[in-house]
Amino acid sequence: VQLQASGGGSVLAGASLRLSCAATGSPAGLAGMAWFRQAPGKDREFVASVRWNAGSTYYSDSVKGRFTISRDNAKNTMYLQVNSLKPEDTAVYYCAAGEIPSYAGANYAIRSAYDYWGQGTQVTVSS
Repeated sequence: VQLQASGGGSVLAGASLRLSCAATGSPAGLAGMAWFRQAPGKDREFVASVRWNAGSTYYSDSVKGRFTISRDNAKNTMYLQVNSLKPEDTAVYYCAAGEIPSYAGANYAIRSAYDYWGQGTQVTVSS
């Protein structure tokens, strides 16, 4: 599976962007996808995830209410609508995909839950 992220850019605080992540290769076995981000000098952190079949979504507290994750199964593509951007949202945004099926108590906010990673797309927010 290959993941291609796009949609980043340089914007002013308060603006919106729509990030996309297209899965190619053999995406039929994917169970979930997610966005992580990494700011300069910081660890990569979880942003949001979506389960491929049920559509269940999960968000980090820092983006809840501002970001919306979605997926288009027919296009094997995941999206992240990012609204009300803040300078602290500046980071490289990475998409990830995993084949581990959903189960009770699963933690979809950790990097080890995902098997494939995209190259990242830069989001820069200035005040």
